[in-house]
Amino acid sequence: MRVVVMGQAAFGEAVFRRLRDDGFDVVGASAPGPSGGRHDPLWAAAEAAGVPVVETRALKDAAGQEAWAALKPDLCVMAFVTEILPHEVLELPRLGSIQYHPSLLPLHRGSSAINWAIIFGRTETGLTIFWPDRGIDTGPILLQRRCPIGPDDTVGSVYFERLFPMGVEAMSEAARLVREGRAPRIEQDHAKATYEPPCRDEHAQIRWYEPADRVYALIRGCNPQPGAWTTVESGRLRIFDCRLTGEEAPGMPGRVLRVDERTFDVRLNGGVLRVMRVQPEGGKKMPAGEWAAQAGIAPGYRFR
Repeated sequence: MRVVVMGQAAFGEAVFRRLRDDGFDVVGASAPGPSGGRHDPLWAAAEAAGVPVVETRALKDAAGQEAWAALKPDLCVMAFVTEILPHEVLELPRLGSIQYHPSLLPLHRGSSAINWAIIFGRTETGLTIFWPDRGIDTGPILLQRRCPIGPDDTVGSVYFERLFPMGVEAMSEAARLVREGRAPRIEQDHAKATYEPPCRDEHAQIRWYEPADRVYALIRGCNPQPGAWTTVESGRLRIFDCRLTGEEAPGMPGRVLRVDERTFDVRLNGGVLRVMRVQPEGGKKMPAGEWAAQAGIAPGYRFR
């Protein structure tokens, strides 16, 4: 079976290498073009293996589609694709295209599925390999795998520790099922679908008056991107690594209770948040206590 891999970044590269290791005839790849003089990892891996590469954005044009068609693919495996492509490109392979999505569809359709699962306080998520159609993550399901969301998980930990390795395995299994003629097409229950927008700064502002678990979920669900933020005199301050201490303290929400060399504690409604890593506007990520010392933040200061 002639397979083409469309994707990007480390996940696209890992799926490309896994399919080749599994004995699939990977005849082409598509990835974003060079940025800042550097090739995408999938592009670089394909080029090093002597596999033809077509820039993903070029697949929107006739010349790129002709180059893709010339590869005569039986199946397209889509591993982390963010471009919106003509449906004809997805239908071009003889057996169609299969796509990875980091949620249990029909829940959390859209490009920020992991973010919103954490922000909404879910304790479980997973991945779906599906057959893309003309909608946004609406196509029939081929397979799904589940994983827990721990109480201190972030987008980064859920993805890199679970959904990334699970996704590589699932894409390999899905391609094998297609090759063997055993790949199902299970219609999604669209009445149970949820769709959320890309998680951006407009969704990431910390509202210190909200319950502690909701504040904590927002920060975790925005770590590492886009970074939950609050305002200080010098501009926006993004908060990344943090923990609920399990304590409670009197006072107003957002009030700084304690500062040491590396951390500071903030009083929440129903808890205390220990902040460990922050990023001031225009600066780099740094230990929270170090930032507090530089900014003159002391116990009694209140974030609003």
